[in-house]
Amino acid sequence: MPEPSSSRSFQGPLVTLLLLASAAAFAQDKATPPSQQATTVLHASTQLVIVDVMVQDADGKPVHGLTRDNFKVVEGKTPQVTHNFEEHSSAAPSGPPAKKLQMPPGMFTDYTPVKPNSTLNIILLDSLNTPVADQGYVRDQLKKYVMQAPANAQIAIFGLSSRITLLQGFTSDPNVLRDAVEHKLTPHSSKLLNDPGSSGSAGSQDLSDMVHEVALETGSASLAETAANLATFETGASTSQLNLRIQQTLDAFEVLARYLSNYEGRKNLIWFSGSFPLDVLPDAAINNPFALSAVEKYREVSNLLTRARVAVYPVDARGLMPSPTIDPSRSGDTYARNPTSVTAESLAFASSQAQEHATMQQLAEDTGGRAFYNTNGLAQAVTETINSGSDYYTLVYSPTDHAQNGAFRTIHVELAGDAPHSLKLMYRHGYFADGAGKPSPHDVSATLSPAAAASTTAATNYERTALSRGAPTPSDVVFRVRVVPASAGTEDALAPGNNANPMLHGPYRRYMVDYTALANSFTWKIDANGHHVGEATFETLVFNPDGNLQNAASRTLQFNLPLETYNLLLKEGMNFHLEVSAPARGQSFLRVAIHDVPANRFGVVEIPTSSVSRLTPVSAPPTATPASVPPTGVGSSKPSSPPPGS
Repeated sequence: MPEPSSSRSFQGPLVTLLLLASAAAFAQDKATPPSQQATTVLHASTQLVIVDVMVQDADGKPVHGLTRDNFKVVEGKTPQVTHNFEEHSSAAPSGPPAKKLQMPPGMFTDYTPVKPNSTLNIILLDSLNTPVADQGYVRDQLKKYVMQAPANAQIAIFGLSSRITLLQGFTSDPNVLRDAVEHKLTPHSSKLLNDPGSSGSAGSQDLSDMVHEVALETGSASLAETAANLATFETGASTSQLNLRIQQTLDAFEVLARYLSNYEGRKNLIWFSGSFPLDVLPDAAINNPFALSAVEKYREVSNLLTRARVAVYPVDARGLMPSPTIDPSRSGDTYARNPTSVTAESLAFASSQAQEHATMQQLAEDTGGRAFYNTNGLAQAVTETINSGSDYYTLVYSPTDHAQNGAFRTIHVELAGDAPHSLKLMYRHGYFADGAGKPSPHDVSATLSPAAAASTTAATNYERTALSRGAPTPSDVVFRVRVVPASAGTEDALAPGNNANPMLHGPYRRYMVDYTALANSFTWKIDANGHHVGEATFETLVFNPDGNLQNAASRTLQFNLPLETYNLLLKEGMNFHLEVSAPARGQSFLRVAIHDVPANRFGVVEIPTSSVSRLTPVSAPPTATPASVPPTGVGSSKPSSPPPGS
């Protein structure tokens, strides 16, 4: 996110903590539909492990009709007791569609209803790690797929460049999908990838190789030294670019996992990429110092994916890859002058391919998916993934080993009883035991340290991405917000407490931003006095269509609530008011967010100003009964720090 001002600090309005009777109705809106309550959901406060198992016959067709007694689950070397068991079938009668929320004009929420017991499918086109030509091929293959996509498949489309962007939300409408693939999947050149098809690329042959060839022809020792120095420089630059791609890829998967964790059921993530830089396996990481430091990040992301029941299906967007030594564009004279280079390049290519395929397999096995490579049938890969990923069995068990020591626990599932043992099983093969038993952020006894939770690099990266224009909107904190103009006219000055990009100029349109959230959406710690202690940041960021930050308003509340006040807020909810200015001319986007600071959790809504700029103005925030909340003991406020990287 760009930096509007090097000395920016947030000076928001004085805090107003209000109670609205409508918050009770809001709580009712958020109640889980009865049809969803039977679905097993893994919460952080319970020591449960969910394993989705796909069972296929020799022809790759799903096998139905198995029972709980047909499965045996072993963690490590210890058999486990399956407490819950469900079969999911794409052939089962389709239930009623998710009921759309009817929101009045100017009212928005981060809660997204999804059809009960549906399997969600996510297509991720990775332009960060994929050459432009291969992105075009993926796009053509996806066009082919959506022409015959099943009408009941719930599909969303995301793009990954330097950050992840939601291109199309979940839909089962083939026409919407076709439009998204046709108009939103535009190939983008990666600045961190040596892409011969990109403008400004170094091309397929490094400068050091060319200088080395001249040195061999002329016998020049000085040119040979120059070639060696160039090779060292190129290796350093390449390593730096790889490090950034690894970090940005892991950040994107973290945001995606957190976003998807708010949806029930299994999710199939189809990741189209031209390279898979998550190489954090011990043997492969020896020559990559950054990868050693990425191990912890990979473990965190892997756990987030498995807890969110996301199975990753990596698909090599390059299709069938021939060795570069048989590429017609490469000069035969080069190999004639240096015959050993043929063997060296062939070995390097084989090693790179084996390494990337191992990474793809590892990620697929860790999450219960499947890797696709050495195939040009990318549309078929999508078809197979969505078809097979919609038929599975869910096994839930409580591990006999309750220790949360960070160790990797292997999971082995095998068939038992009268089930044919020749059937093929696909499931995740383990998990890291580091935190599944921590208190839930919703638990009033949670003891997470805000300083410890918010000071980590991982927390910073998640915050940066969660607040970026166009990124998936997390709903860790469920809330609703009313956004309306403050007046019918424009203003030359910013709203009080706003911090704008110095290059931004009026006229402005001021907007009233009124939040309503439930108290049990936040993390609470009980202090020695029995008070509920917590911290939350309310913020609204203004972006232009290019994703550049234009203006921001933010305020942090530090709560110290007596039990009676907490119970009142728990029942009726709490509100907060901000005012923010956006350019009156052209389109802007408001990124409205609540940050539950102790657990680094977010609720976010993104609103185009065109959807609210013509609404009836409201000159003041809603009022509440003066005695609703005591003026003392409720909490204090402070100006917030700017969003990291903003």
